[in-house]
Amino acid sequence: MAVLKVIEVLASSKKSWEEATQNAVKHASKSVKHIRSVYVQEQSAVVDGEDVAEYRVNVKITFEVK
Repeated sequence: MAVLKVIEVLASSKKSWEEATQNAVKHASKSVKHIRSVYVQEQSAVVDGEDVAEYRVNVKITFEVK
């Protein structure tokens, strides 16, 4: 039986929501091992004038506790 834990992470990117999600996983993997999945819970963006300046995601990362 595996024991899994879920953490919530906020991340951002100047390029896309996909990159923001990747940034969340990369940052979490520095201190959390055995990441199994990432669930994008919420997406938002910061607008500057007529352009999107920053993409933001709120994700849940599931990892196995060994």
